[in-house]
Amino acid sequence: MIIGKDIIEQYNKGEVENFDSDFDYLQNKLTRSGANVSEIVDKIADFQVAIPSWALGAGGTRFGRFSYGGEPSSLEQKLDDVGLIHALTHSAGAISLHIPWDIPSDVKAIKEKAVSHGLVFDAMNSNTFQDQPNAKHSYKFGSLNTVNEDSRAYAVEHNKEVIRIGKELDSKSLTVWLADGASFPGQLNFQTALSKTEQSLKEIYAGMPEDWKLFIEYKPYEPNFYSTTIQDWGTSFMLANACGDRAYTLVDLGHHLPNSNIEQIVATLMYKGKLGGFHFNDSKYGDDDLTVGSIKPYALFLIFNELVYGIENNPQNPYPAWMIDASHNVKDPLEDLIQSLEAILIAYAQALLVDQKALKDAQSNNDVVRAQEILQNAYRTDVRPLLKAARLKTGAALDPISAYRNLKVRETLISERGFDTKATGL
Repeated sequence: MIIGKDIIEQYNKGEVENFDSDFDYLQNKLTRSGANVSEIVDKIADFQVAIPSWALGAGGTRFGRFSYGGEPSSLEQKLDDVGLIHALTHSAGAISLHIPWDIPSDVKAIKEKAVSHGLVFDAMNSNTFQDQPNAKHSYKFGSLNTVNEDSRAYAVEHNKEVIRIGKELDSKSLTVWLADGASFPGQLNFQTALSKTEQSLKEIYAGMPEDWKLFIEYKPYEPNFYSTTIQDWGTSFMLANACGDRAYTLVDLGHHLPNSNIEQIVATLMYKGKLGGFHFNDSKYGDDDLTVGSIKPYALFLIFNELVYGIENNPQNPYPAWMIDASHNVKDPLEDLIQSLEAILIAYAQALLVDQKALKDAQSNNDVVRAQEILQNAYRTDVRPLLKAARLKTGAALDPISAYRNLKVRETLISERGFDTKATGL
């Protein structure tokens, strides 16, 4: 299924009248407060978030998985699905692949298909947290951290293979997430596990092209519940420093213990020039992978406030890589991703409204009340007309979810692919 510009233009005709009045009201209000509305709309229009290939099918739990039908069963179809999201939103201009499930059989054809949808290939993702069919060595007791040198070398070589595939696709980064850890006390030696992990990451880093970045994720628990080897941002930061200048920490919003101050982590990493990227999702209890902004929208706004400040004031930190890492079992996965994009852009737009000079003055004068008012005034602003203005400017649908449903995208995908197809890489 392809959604052409003419189809979106026709859909937008029925939405423009309400948009015009809403936007005019907000534009006048923000202009009176000193905001540069045109500049904010341009920044929203330019903001792009990568879609993970594994989120295009139905999510699952430990107990079940319930398909919506029409899932992409090949890399080509995954690109088509991201192309649909990008056509509707114009903010999903990249796809992040998961190897070994997304190995292209015809690199030239895959690159041409990506170009046809206006997509580029974002970070490549390796997988050493489960054994693949016919694997020569097992990751049961670890991959990059294991005392089994054959398994460790096997995991390092897998990451190097992912880099080789990424080079062919013009990707420029590798994300490493490890499930390595221990389920019981005494199962491993903490220092030995950390030393092996550092050694492995250095070997992988040495195999990257000079224009590539290495993103190192962290997670406090799961699937091992006693310890994980890269359990927090500090460990990731330490390992990134050990690897070199092009190694960075990657922050997954779900990879924190409850009530962690993620915005402070973001600020610290940007100050040190080591925030490489983001995996956006939301959670109530742990790594729930819920739709972005569905549980803690104010926390997301506070994180974006630090990101906006850091992008402006921390030239030592590269522009972060943005990616969604959310999926849920009871939603159409494409609708879930569109909702996540909306939440990300809302938080970004709200953060752009923060008067950083006024906030700095309030902080300098220890005016706690004024500082809170500045942040909450921005957060309480309904910025959705700004998002619609950006979409109208880029040729996207003013209301992507409504357009998705009116155009019967899921029904069309089911008619084209059938109901029993299953996406890989979950």
